[in-house]
Amino acid sequence: MKTIFRFLAYFILLLLAVLAYKIFVPRHYEIPPLHKRTGTKFMELSTGSEIGYRMLNGRGNKKPFPLVYLHGGPGGPIYDRNIQILSNFTKDGYDVFLYDQIGGGESARLKDISEYTVERHVSDLHEIIKNLGSEKVILIGQSWGGILAAYYAAEYPKEIAKIIFTNPGPLYPYPVELNWLKAPDSLHLKPPAFTNKEGNKKVKNLRTIAMNLCAIHFGIKLASDEEADEFSTWSGFEINKSTVFDTSKTIKAADVKSIPSQTGYYAGIMTFYNLVKGKDPRPKLKDLDIPVLVLKSQYDNQIWGGTHEYLELFKNHQLKIIPNAGHAIINEQPELYIQYIRQFLNDKDYTN
Repeated sequence: MKTIFRFLAYFILLLLAVLAYKIFVPRHYEIPPLHKRTGTKFMELSTGSEIGYRMLNGRGNKKPFPLVYLHGGPGGPIYDRNIQILSNFTKDGYDVFLYDQIGGGESARLKDISEYTVERHVSDLHEIIKNLGSEKVILIGQSWGGILAAYYAAEYPKEIAKIIFTNPGPLYPYPVELNWLKAPDSLHLKPPAFTNKEGNKKVKNLRTIAMNLCAIHFGIKLASDEEADEFSTWSGFEINKSTVFDTSKTIKAADVKSIPSQTGYYAGIMTFYNLVKGKDPRPKLKDLDIPVLVLKSQYDNQIWGGTHEYLELFKNHQLKIIPNAGHAIINEQPELYIQYIRQFLNDKDYTN
């Protein structure tokens, strides 16, 4: 009997040792090497944020209001593709401002991860717009960036000339009944071949589960920003399968020679955690008359109910469906992306 108990004790100790190793020992993830993107500048905000940004200057007859691009995530970076595609609007006279939101890309990381909140992102954007010195701006919000644009409109509607939502994420608190709201058959919307849930399930491990729990429940960085961002960037190559219509075109980490910046892990999970339990922007949005364009991909991974809410809240809207494209429109249908945005910008019936 003593031998059995001794065996069980050793087994339990071994099991605990293995668990401790898997949870507490730092890990490394194979991502492409980093390189500095030329042309990035940095801005110190009164909020305490240091952000990396690119300003693309308009040519010819300058338009009065600049375009400000809000990337997805939270925690995502500005990609070279964003800069390339949005530079098309400089030909129309628009200044285009793109920036890495705090905690992601080339922007600084915060020591206190509890400061990654929707309010912080709104305050940063407000400070940026003041620094741009324009009476109003035109916001382009992709995915989470669309959510940020909506929250910003709720607080500072007079600073916005127009908003372009491209496959925006759902607003919170999230009404569960939106899950069952069916899109009109005429829109021909279809689910993507791959989901975020599948990707997250494939890449997570015991350490990343513990990292998540320590962050959202205790505000603790179990892993350094360097390790956490490396994981988030590495996992993004798998999860991004859900953002395309044709998964054969998904970019693999092994195919990329280098990247200019990484995804911000703590900015992502903490901002989302704050978003889910935060205040409702809907009461401040329902009476706004801001002109809005909503671009919705045929194979978007965001459900129709969430998109439909934007159409209900922003009465002064246009909706365009992008065929044969997933969540990241510019990767599969850049020409339509440019065409529809350009038409909306030039539409005098949608001028505020």
